[in-house]
Amino acid sequence: MSVSAVVRGARELLDEAGLQGAFLVRNLDTGAEIGFDPDVPYPAASLVKVPLAVAVLERIARGELDPATPIDIVPGRITTPGPTGLSRFRHPARVAVEDLLYLSTSISDGVAADALFDLTPPAAVAAELRRLQIEGIAVRHRISDLTDTPAERLDPDEVHLAHSLAIGAATPGQGHPVAQLDVTRANAGSARAFVDLLHALWRPSAIHEATAARVRGLLAGNLLRQRLAPDFTSDASRWSSKTGTLLHLRHEVGVVDHADGQSYAVAALTASRVPAVAQPGSEATMAHVARTLHDHLRAGALPWWG
Repeated sequence: MSVSAVVRGARELLDEAGLQGAFLVRNLDTGAEIGFDPDVPYPAASLVKVPLAVAVLERIARGELDPATPIDIVPGRITTPGPTGLSRFRHPARVAVEDLLYLSTSISDGVAADALFDLTPPAAVAAELRRLQIEGIAVRHRISDLTDTPAERLDPDEVHLAHSLAIGAATPGQGHPVAQLDVTRANAGSARAFVDLLHALWRPSAIHEATAARVRGLLAGNLLRQRLAPDFTSDASRWSSKTGTLLHLRHEVGVVDHADGQSYAVAALTASRVPAVAQPGSEATMAHVARTLHDHLRAGALPWWG
């Protein structure tokens, strides 16, 4: 099957599942790529926790932060479905900086991420990305700024209304009355930008070696494995990734390391047209599309963008 046919089929599968998206798969040694709409920015949701981890660990590598420093945490006391870790704690806790990195990155704990943002604010994370020459990821807000959406003001049986608003109110230029979904105001990034970040973490770059190794380990320990992981995990490969979910947005970026030594970075950024919280079929389609692109590239296809 030709590359154009593979990409066309991938787009059709997404459309049938009620999704639009941007995908990119890159061989980290040859640089060969396959994907579509890789430069279209999307609100990043929890994907922003990866550059946050990089920035904090770079400061640790420079001796500006002590990873053992204890941080007093005010409990999140969140009872709505979704948030994890400290976000659901009911009592104060004291957690070391390095353990906050695990909670934020591997289990996507928003309260832990905001404790890290207190130490390294969004502007400082953005500056660190510029220093490392990683472009295309905008870091503007803490996690708590991004999770206060209309969904949090509705009863559980009305949350589909927030999804309907998210789906129907977008402008052609990717603006949105919900600030968290407006790429000019939210944390945002493209599939290419996140693949570039993963490339810099998996192969020698300006990122400190200790930082890169620690982030790779945190992504390998990701506990949220319902999206792309089923199609990329096997006895002959390791899948390391970070998911991002916000209203109708479903993302995942990661790297599959094969036993033969080849590694591929994968970015799947999607927005659903279906006003529903649980969409396992959509997530299965995301995984199938990503795996199809990966397999075609791994079989020796030339780089191509649809």
